[in-house]
Amino acid sequence: QVQVEESGGGLVQPGGSLSLSCTASADRNTITTMAWYRQAPGKQRELVASISYGGSATYADFVKGRFTISKDNARTTVYLQMTNLTSEDTAVYYCKMLKLVSSYWGQGTQVTVSS
Repeated sequence: QVQVEESGGGLVQPGGSLSLSCTASADRNTITTMAWYRQAPGKQRELVASISYGGSATYADFVKGRFTISKDNARTTVYLQMTNLTSEDTAVYYCKMLKLVSSYWGQGTQVTVSS
């Protein structure tokens, strides 16, 4: 079993920035993909960004140019740097770690964008 834990959520004003981090209790060499999802109230969970073991990153159209996903190659840690936040970005952000064919999710961290 892999434990996944997110941190870094909070309240931020529109136009502001916030960074999230996620750590898993697994050997970094066994994790093939790390990803961030989000779920707003009344909406389905959606993919925000993902990064492969080799470092290739993909983004949802709605965050391109504003969010950056990165990982620590020495640890099983993934980050999400978010800039120019809007109220539409308010959601619970979840981290997912893919180990072989199994997915492991964190509990989520709340991000609220409000003045």
